[in-house]
Amino acid sequence: MTLLNHHAEGPVSAPPLLLGPSLGTSYALWDEVAPELSISHRVVRWDLPGHGGSAAGLVEAGATVGDLAGLVLALADSLGIERFAYAGVSLGGAVGLHLAVHHPERLSSLAVICSSAHFNGSRPWQERAALVRREGLAGLAENADARWFAGDFTVPRLVRDHRDADPEAYAACCDALAAFDLRDRLGQIAVPALLVAGREDPATPPSHLREIADAVPGATLVELPGASHLAPAQCPEAVLTALRAHLGAGARRGMAVRREVLGDAHVDRAQSRQTPFTARFQDFISRYAWGEIWTDPTLSRRERSMITLTALVAHGHYDELAMHVRAARRNGLTAEEIGAVLLQTAVYCGVPAANSAFATAQRVLAEEDGTA
Repeated sequence: MTLLNHHAEGPVSAPPLLLGPSLGTSYALWDEVAPELSISHRVVRWDLPGHGGSAAGLVEAGATVGDLAGLVLALADSLGIERFAYAGVSLGGAVGLHLAVHHPERLSSLAVICSSAHFNGSRPWQERAALVRREGLAGLAENADARWFAGDFTVPRLVRDHRDADPEAYAACCDALAAFDLRDRLGQIAVPALLVAGREDPATPPSHLREIADAVPGATLVELPGASHLAPAQCPEAVLTALRAHLGAGARRGMAVRREVLGDAHVDRAQSRQTPFTARFQDFISRYAWGEIWTDPTLSRRERSMITLTALVAHGHYDELAMHVRAARRNGLTAEEIGAVLLQTAVYCGVPAANSAFATAQRVLAEEDGTA
């Protein structure tokens, strides 16, 4: 097996969301959260090497968080996922931070839960790795509840997963935590970031999440009373509330871009015609088309307008073409440049299509210039 074991749920066409686990757990950590998130997202949960169903041989002694991030990217590639939202707990959160710093083009947003940009130095993790290699995991599993949960709360399956994890793979993950420190790179993170801290977390206390929030531009910090290290298991509703607000930010950003490109009058008309039947489609447009695609800085808005005009001509969507001729003017294209784009479509989309497109564009441009 060369890929991380994983579980996918939710519509294949929905925006992808990858969920990372904490050391010693499996993707069962997300059992109370993932099904709810899968209503609006394609949720993919994964297991660390040697945990749950992932092969131990995917990681070796001396592993780094970068190695684990590489396995996550390989999993995403195998599923045809280019860009994705990411949320991770503890070691899973460290993987998310690494991705945000080293592979920002792959992330649309980041949520770091009960985690840190460093894990209190290398020595404690080197000692834990040596202990596990020497004695296995039974002893550590005995006090997992005290490390993971507040009060007398427990999740027997997670404790069992801890006990059943492969010692060598677990120790290699400890090696990764020992070497991890991204404090000097946090200011480079540019994706929308949510930090969630458990007030009762002894492993990564709120001060660790505050440190990240203070360094990452525009980050949001949420502290959960009564939560310890595995907040998604102990306080799933609170984690869901924070994640829904965070993941919904794409729709809000998308709506802002949609208004900038298409104009308030058009968007207001579309909103006024919205019904319960069309509400999810309108949200899909704002979140995916405008919040994900049009906000991608790889192409300028001018370039996106030219591509959009061509695509609309190719498929004969002349009502949409009229709207995007207006948008192209807002995005800085001149009438001459729009004409050049339509002339190009005559070669590759056909003269009849371009003929109709020129008629539509001429009408819109005349209206825009007040000569109609």
